Amino acid sequence: MDLELDGKRVLVTGASKGIGLAIVRAFRAEGAEVVAVSRKTTAELEATGATFVSADLADPAAPRQMVETVLEMEPRLDVLVNNVGGGDTSGEVLSDPFGGGADAWAGVFALNLGAAVETTRAALPALTRSRGAVVNISSQNARDPRNAPLSYSAAKAALNAFSRGLAEQVAASGVRVNVVTPSGTRTPMLTAEDGFGADLAARRGIDQDALLAMVPQQAGMVTGTLIDPAEIARAVLLLASPTMASAVGSNWVVDGGALKTP
Repeated sequence: MDLELDGKRVLVTGASKGIGLAIVRAFRAEGAEVVAVSRKTTAELEATGATFVSADLADPAAPRQMVETVLEMEPRLDVLVNNVGGGDTSGEVLSDPFGGGADAWAGVFALNLGAAVETTRAALPALTRSRGAVVNISSQNARDPRNAPLSYSAAKAALNAFSRGLAEQVAASGVRVNVVTPSGTRTPMLTAEDGFGADLAARRGIDQDALLAMVPQQAGMVTGTLIDPAEIARAVLLLASPTMASAVGSNWVVDGGALKTP
Protein backbone atom coordinates (compact mmCIF):
# COMPACT_ATOMS: atom_id res chain seq x y z
CA MET A 1 0.00 0.00 0.00
CA ASP A 2 1.37 3.40 -1.00
CA LEU A 3 0.75 5.81 1.89
CA GLU A 4 1.98 8.76 -0.21
CA LEU A 5 4.52 9.74 2.44
CA ASP A 6 7.57 9.64 0.19
CA GLY A 7 9.21 13.05 0.27
CA LYS A 8 6.95 14.41 3.02
CA ARG A 9 8.68 16.47 5.71
CA VAL A 10 7.88 15.16 9.19
CA LEU A 11 8.65 16.52 12.66
CA VAL A 12 8.70 13.98 15.52
CA THR A 13 9.22 14.98 19.16
CA GLY A 14 10.46 12.65 21.87
CA ALA A 15 12.28 10.85 19.09
CA SER A 16 15.43 9.40 20.63
CA LYS A 17 14.04 6.07 21.84
CA GLY A 18 10.94 3.96 22.38
CA ILE A 19 7.79 4.89 20.47
CA GLY A 20 9.35 8.07 19.07
CA LEU A 21 12.29 6.20 17.60
CA ALA A 22 9.96 3.61 16.06
CA ILE A 23 7.93 6.43 14.48
CA VAL A 24 11.07 7.98 12.99
CA ARG A 25 12.15 4.63 11.56
CA ALA A 26 8.71 4.01 10.06
CA PHE A 27 8.55 7.38 8.31
CA ARG A 28 12.09 6.99 7.02
CA ALA A 29 11.18 3.57 5.61
CA GLU A 30 8.39 5.29 3.64
CA GLY A 31 10.86 7.77 2.16
CA ALA A 32 9.92 10.75 4.33
CA GLU A 33 12.32 13.46 5.44
CA VAL A 34 12.29 13.42 9.23
CA VAL A 35 13.37 16.02 11.76
CA ALA A 36 13.78 14.25 15.10
CA VAL A 37 13.60 16.24 18.33
CA SER A 38 14.71 15.24 21.81
CA ARG A 39 17.00 16.54 24.52
CA LYS A 40 19.80 14.21 23.45
CA THR A 41 20.40 12.05 20.41
CA THR A 42 21.21 8.33 20.49
CA ALA A 43 23.19 6.03 18.25
CA GLU A 44 19.93 4.36 17.21
CA LEU A 45 18.41 7.68 16.19
CA GLU A 46 21.52 8.74 14.28
CA ALA A 47 21.38 5.45 12.37
CA THR A 48 17.98 6.42 10.90
CA GLY A 49 19.46 9.32 8.95
CA ALA A 50 16.95 11.76 10.43
CA THR A 51 17.95 15.37 11.04
CA PHE A 52 18.39 15.90 14.77
CA VAL A 53 17.36 19.03 16.70
CA SER A 54 18.00 19.24 20.44
CA ALA A 55 15.27 20.76 22.61
CA ASP A 56 13.86 20.37 26.11
CA LEU A 57 10.17 20.83 25.36
CA ALA A 58 9.25 21.05 29.02
CA ASP A 59 10.59 24.63 28.81
CA PRO A 60 7.60 26.79 27.79
CA ALA A 61 9.70 28.78 25.32
CA ALA A 62 11.31 25.75 23.70
CA PRO A 63 8.51 24.51 21.39
CA ARG A 64 8.27 27.75 19.38
CA GLN A 65 12.05 28.14 19.26
CA MET A 66 12.40 24.54 18.07
CA VAL A 67 9.78 24.91 15.33
CA GLU A 68 11.41 28.13 14.15
CA THR A 69 14.73 26.31 13.91
CA VAL A 70 13.14 23.47 11.93
CA LEU A 71 11.44 25.85 9.49
CA GLU A 72 14.60 27.92 9.06
CA MET A 73 16.25 24.77 7.71
CA GLU A 74 13.41 24.42 5.21
CA PRO A 75 10.10 26.35 5.34
CA ARG A 76 7.98 23.27 4.71
CA LEU A 77 6.24 20.85 7.06
CA ASP A 78 3.74 18.13 6.19
CA VAL A 79 3.35 16.12 9.38
CA LEU A 80 3.79 16.85 13.08
CA VAL A 81 3.92 14.00 15.59
CA ASN A 82 3.70 15.18 19.20
CA ASN A 83 5.15 12.16 20.96
CA VAL A 84 7.17 13.72 23.79
CA GLY A 85 5.76 12.87 27.19
CA GLY A 86 6.35 11.23 30.52
CA GLY A 87 6.30 12.22 34.13
CA ASP A 88 7.80 12.03 37.57
CA THR A 89 8.05 8.38 38.62
CA SER A 90 9.60 8.96 42.01
CA GLY A 91 8.34 7.00 44.97
CA GLU A 92 6.84 10.15 46.44
CA VAL A 93 4.69 10.75 43.37
CA LEU A 94 3.71 7.10 42.95
CA SER A 95 2.54 6.85 46.55
CA ASP A 96 0.63 10.14 46.50
CA PRO A 97 -3.08 9.69 45.64
CA PHE A 98 -2.92 13.10 43.93
CA GLY A 99 0.00 12.07 41.73
CA GLY A 100 2.36 14.61 43.29
CA GLY A 101 2.23 18.16 44.51
CA ALA A 102 1.77 21.39 42.58
CA ASP A 103 5.27 21.30 41.09
CA ALA A 104 4.80 17.73 39.86
CA TRP A 105 1.48 18.64 38.24
CA ALA A 106 2.97 21.72 36.58
CA GLY A 107 5.87 19.70 35.20
CA VAL A 108 3.81 16.82 33.84
CA PHE A 109 1.28 19.16 32.23
CA ALA A 110 4.07 21.22 30.67
CA LEU A 111 5.57 18.15 29.01
CA ASN A 112 2.47 16.15 28.09
CA LEU A 113 0.06 18.96 27.19
CA GLY A 114 1.88 22.28 26.96
CA ALA A 115 4.59 20.99 24.62
CA ALA A 116 1.99 19.59 22.20
CA VAL A 117 -0.14 22.75 22.32
CA GLU A 118 2.74 25.15 21.72
CA THR A 119 4.52 23.00 19.14
CA THR A 120 1.28 22.68 17.19
CA ARG A 121 0.55 26.39 17.54
CA ALA A 122 3.97 27.27 16.11
CA ALA A 123 3.78 24.68 13.33
CA LEU A 124 0.19 25.34 12.27
CA PRO A 125 0.90 27.99 9.58
CA ALA A 126 3.31 25.64 7.80
CA LEU A 127 0.92 22.70 8.18
CA THR A 128 -1.90 24.83 6.78
CA ARG A 129 0.16 25.63 3.69
CA SER A 130 0.77 21.92 3.11
CA ARG A 131 -2.71 20.79 4.21
CA GLY A 132 -0.85 18.50 6.54
CA ALA A 133 -1.51 16.34 9.58
CA VAL A 134 -0.95 16.33 13.33
CA VAL A 135 -0.80 13.07 15.29
CA ASN A 136 -0.65 13.26 19.07
CA ILE A 137 0.45 10.31 21.19
CA SER A 138 -1.77 9.83 24.24
CA SER A 139 -2.03 6.97 26.73
CA GLN A 140 -4.49 4.37 27.95
CA ASN A 141 -4.24 6.16 31.31
CA ALA A 142 -6.16 9.12 29.87
CA ARG A 143 -9.26 6.91 29.89
CA ASP A 144 -8.30 4.49 32.66
CA PRO A 145 -6.32 6.43 35.28
CA ARG A 146 -5.95 3.65 37.81
CA ASN A 147 -2.41 2.46 37.08
CA ALA A 148 -0.46 5.71 36.71
CA PRO A 149 0.08 8.91 38.71
CA LEU A 150 -3.11 10.96 38.54
CA SER A 151 -1.16 13.97 37.27
CA TYR A 152 0.00 12.03 34.20
CA SER A 153 -3.43 10.55 33.50
CA ALA A 154 -5.05 13.98 33.76
CA ALA A 155 -2.48 15.55 31.43
CA LYS A 156 -3.09 12.90 28.79
CA ALA A 157 -6.85 13.28 29.15
CA ALA A 158 -6.38 17.00 28.56
CA LEU A 159 -4.30 16.19 25.47
CA ASN A 160 -7.21 14.13 24.13
CA ALA A 161 -9.63 17.02 24.68
CA PHE A 162 -7.24 19.50 23.07
CA SER A 163 -6.77 17.22 20.06
CA ARG A 164 -10.48 16.71 19.48
CA GLY A 165 -11.27 20.38 19.86
CA LEU A 166 -8.44 21.51 17.60
CA ALA A 167 -9.47 19.00 14.95
CA GLU A 168 -12.79 20.82 14.69
CA GLN A 169 -11.17 24.25 14.65
CA VAL A 170 -8.65 23.62 11.86
CA ALA A 171 -10.44 21.08 9.66
CA ALA A 172 -11.57 23.76 7.21
CA SER A 173 -7.94 24.70 6.58
CA GLY A 174 -7.18 21.13 5.47
CA VAL A 175 -5.13 20.20 8.55
CA ARG A 176 -6.14 16.89 10.13
CA VAL A 177 -5.61 16.29 13.86
CA ASN A 178 -5.79 12.77 15.33
CA VAL A 179 -4.59 10.78 18.33
CA VAL A 180 -3.03 7.35 18.88
CA THR A 181 -3.56 5.77 22.31
CA PRO A 182 -1.15 2.99 23.34
CA SER A 183 -1.24 0.80 26.41
CA GLY A 184 1.80 -0.96 27.89
CA THR A 185 4.54 -0.77 25.26
CA ARG A 186 7.96 -2.40 25.28
CA THR A 187 10.06 0.75 25.61
CA PRO A 188 13.28 1.54 27.52
CA MET A 189 11.20 3.21 30.21
CA LEU A 190 10.05 -0.29 31.20
CA THR A 191 12.92 -2.46 29.99
CA ALA A 192 16.10 -0.47 30.69
CA GLU A 193 18.21 -1.48 33.68
CA ASP A 194 18.07 2.10 34.98
CA GLY A 195 14.49 2.91 33.94
CA PHE A 196 11.14 3.19 35.65
CA GLY A 197 10.49 -0.55 35.25
CA ALA A 198 13.66 -1.48 37.09
CA ASP A 199 12.93 1.02 39.86
CA LEU A 200 9.37 -0.20 40.27
CA ALA A 201 10.50 -3.83 40.36
CA ALA A 202 13.02 -2.99 43.06
CA ARG A 203 10.35 -1.22 45.11
CA ARG A 204 8.14 -4.31 44.89
CA GLY A 205 11.01 -6.66 45.64
CA ILE A 206 10.64 -8.67 42.43
CA ASP A 207 12.73 -9.37 39.34
CA GLN A 208 12.32 -6.87 36.49
CA ASP A 209 11.39 -9.62 34.03
CA ALA A 210 8.67 -10.74 36.41
CA LEU A 211 7.36 -7.19 36.55
CA LEU A 212 7.28 -6.91 32.75
CA ALA A 213 5.34 -10.15 32.58
CA MET A 214 2.78 -8.71 35.02
CA VAL A 215 2.21 -5.40 33.23
CA PRO A 216 -0.15 -6.65 30.47
CA GLN A 217 -2.41 -8.41 32.97
CA GLN A 218 -2.48 -5.43 35.33
CA ALA A 219 -3.34 -3.15 32.40
CA GLY A 220 -6.14 -5.47 31.29
CA MET A 221 -4.47 -6.38 27.99
CA VAL A 222 -6.08 -9.56 26.63
CA THR A 223 -3.06 -10.28 24.43
CA GLY A 224 -0.92 -10.97 27.49
CA THR A 225 2.09 -9.22 25.99
CA LEU A 226 3.57 -5.75 25.78
CA ILE A 227 3.03 -3.85 22.54
CA ASP A 228 5.87 -3.53 20.03
CA PRO A 229 6.56 0.19 19.42
CA ALA A 230 6.46 -0.53 15.68
CA GLU A 231 2.72 -1.22 16.00
CA ILE A 232 2.15 2.28 17.37
CA ALA A 233 4.26 3.69 14.56
CA ARG A 234 2.11 1.96 11.93
CA ALA A 235 -1.02 3.60 13.33
CA VAL A 236 0.72 6.98 13.26
CA LEU A 237 1.71 6.51 9.61
CA LEU A 238 -1.84 5.69 8.60
CA LEU A 239 -3.25 8.75 10.35
CA ALA A 240 -0.54 10.95 8.84
CA SER A 241 -1.09 9.62 5.33
CA PRO A 242 -2.88 11.81 2.76
CA THR A 243 -4.76 8.65 1.77
CA MET A 244 -6.71 8.86 5.06
CA ALA A 245 -8.40 12.17 4.33
CA SER A 246 -11.52 11.30 6.35
CA ALA A 247 -9.62 10.46 9.55
CA VAL A 248 -10.27 13.68 11.48
CA GLY A 249 -10.55 14.07 15.24
CA SER A 250 -10.22 10.33 15.80
CA ASN A 251 -8.46 8.49 18.61
CA TRP A 252 -7.01 5.18 17.47
CA VAL A 253 -6.53 2.78 20.37
CA VAL A 254 -3.68 0.26 20.12
CA ASP A 255 -3.84 -1.29 23.56
CA GLY A 256 -4.09 -5.06 23.38
CA GLY A 257 -7.75 -4.88 24.38
CA ALA A 258 -7.08 -3.04 27.62
CA LEU A 259 -9.89 -0.50 27.31
CA LYS A 260 -13.19 -2.26 27.85
CA THR A 261 -15.66 0.39 26.65
CA PRO A 262 -17.25 -0.25 23.23
